[in-house]
Amino acid sequence: MKIDAWLLEILACPACRGALRAEGGELVCSGECGNVYPVTDEGVPVLLVDEARAPRA
Repeated sequence: MKIDAWLLEILACPACRGALRAEGGELVCSGECGNVYPVTDEGVPVLLVDEARAPRA
């Protein structure tokens, strides 16, 4: 999965508005919630809070 740098600059976590970073085929929130959002096989981020998983403890 390759997310363009310019896209990561404008995307924000829908839950807390924190910055997102690409990690292992997912987008991880760097903000207070730490939600992890999936990215489809086509490279499309799914930025729905209901589809996110909680951060690992």
